[in-house]
Amino acid sequence: MNSLKYYVILLSLLTLAIITLAQEDANYLHHNCQNASTSAINSTYRVNLNLLLSSLASNATRNNTNGFYNTSFGQNTDQVYGLFICRGDLSNTVCRNCVTFATEDIVHRCPIGIASIVYYDECILRYSNVNIFSKVDQSPSFSFSLLNTQNITTEPQRFNNLVGAAANDLAARAASAPPGAKKFAVNKTSFNAFQNIYSLAQCTPDLSSSDCNRCLSAAIAGLPNCCSSKIGGRVLFPSCYIHYEITEFYNATAVAAESPPPPPPPVVLPSPPPPRSVTIPEVGDEITTEESLQFDLSTIEAATNNFSADNKLGEGGFGEVYRGTLPNGQQIAVKRLSRNSGQGAAEFKNEVVLVAKLQHRNLARVQGFCLEGEEKIIVYEFVCNKSLDYFLFDPERQGLLDWSRRYKIIGGIALGILYLHEDSRLRIIHRDLKASNILLDGDMNPKISDFGMARIFVVDQSQASTIRIVGTYGYMSPEYAMHGRFSVKSDVYSFGVLILEIITGKKNSSFYQTGGAADLVSYVWKHWRDGTQLEVLDPTLTDTYSRNEVIRCIHVGLLCVQEDPAIRPAMATIVLTLNSNSVTLPSPQEPAFFIQPENKN
Repeated sequence: MNSLKYYVILLSLLTLAIITLAQEDANYLHHNCQNASTSAINSTYRVNLNLLLSSLASNATRNNTNGFYNTSFGQNTDQVYGLFICRGDLSNTVCRNCVTFATEDIVHRCPIGIASIVYYDECILRYSNVNIFSKVDQSPSFSFSLLNTQNITTEPQRFNNLVGAAANDLAARAASAPPGAKKFAVNKTSFNAFQNIYSLAQCTPDLSSSDCNRCLSAAIAGLPNCCSSKIGGRVLFPSCYIHYEITEFYNATAVAAESPPPPPPPVVLPSPPPPRSVTIPEVGDEITTEESLQFDLSTIEAATNNFSADNKLGEGGFGEVYRGTLPNGQQIAVKRLSRNSGQGAAEFKNEVVLVAKLQHRNLARVQGFCLEGEEKIIVYEFVCNKSLDYFLFDPERQGLLDWSRRYKIIGGIALGILYLHEDSRLRIIHRDLKASNILLDGDMNPKISDFGMARIFVVDQSQASTIRIVGTYGYMSPEYAMHGRFSVKSDVYSFGVLILEIITGKKNSSFYQTGGAADLVSYVWKHWRDGTQLEVLDPTLTDTYSRNEVIRCIHVGLLCVQEDPAIRPAMATIVLTLNSNSVTLPSPQEPAFFIQPENKN
């Protein structure tokens, strides 16, 4: 009798241990049941549901599901649809354990459910009697701060702004994942010297990019209601969710491992070096040599009619730009660096090598260079409509830029900067974005030019500093102008100023406004604050503009010029915002202003 008693106790302990282990593999958060009548428990639908749950559990053991699987069983009114999605940073083993546990747990939590969903920290499992595949579903929703009832006591508004900015960045990156890939992104944002904000967003990968963004935007809009100034929070929808904490809750190592490695350096077989030839490694499969790009000075002089004033197109930060025609009839733009400019041979080669590697429709392409004696010359493709400032700030030419053209120019510049920051296999900070460095082709498509001040960041590098401040005051971010710190968010600031110039038709560096506004940014901000933002619009646009597009652009521009770089949106978020009405943007705060020196360069 005692043996039987001990056996029962031992069996109970083993059962408890098994249940505990299973629960460790699936940390329950929430569930929702849409119940059927009790008479439907033994129906054909219930049989199909059991088959579905069995199929989900068995497919969770496969390694090729990428953490997501959906299927259906039955026909007509007895058909049941189901899916699971695992958190994007977790291993196949953790995913499998969570889904296996969920297929059992959901039956106990929803014994007569006809459509049910259960959320765990590691996975979500749901089924329904209606088709739920490739559709945005924001109901039932669940938002909470979990055990994080503690409030942020230091700078709570700034904390909320950082959470919102990180969430918008996550939504843009998760939504932009290619078909078949995980629609998943994480973010680490510094709050202060001792605390970071860690955030994560994910959509079911069967959603389109626009649907994923729409779902996450709705989730982000729910954060202030549940979690304002809380040290952590989540908003859970059936199709997407967002989550943030001040502790690192996701597997950063696994996320980094899933990112594609940088391409290996090209292998160059040794051979006798040709005269005046230096091999420059190209990012990609090709090798570019300085010799292959080099022009003779005599060729350049003949092409530009010996740098005739009639051929002069404009003047950049380090020299003059001329139009030229090569013997084969090809038209070129020739940038001739001034001999007393601050740009030396190193900066000259920097621009040549940088631009030669870049291939994007919104970047000016380099054709070659000339380096003879004291002459340092860069040859670009010829862009026939000169630069943006040639039209934007001239009273007689402003009218040629209607709103549709200006909106296209803003969008094109954004795409070019996004390419520099994220898509070019290098992280390139331009550092001198301004209207005179935006060229316009025959169709008024913008092309970013003048990379003499650009800097390459290595992988995982987020910012750098310098004691030599270069660029144009008025377009410089405060942290760069005053402390020499620059990052991708420095370019975002410059882009924000550029947006406001395009909208208003007013040049920031020569802006004088009565009524207490010291510069363009403060002028636009005061109208935004007072609800009169449309009054800043260039009068030449009259009634040809889209009100929603103008307000959206002003909103983006003001977010770009925020004092805190972390609050400024990433370029991926900006591009998505300009192409979608569903992105929810945080409200801009009063921008930072600083005294501009009289010498703008």
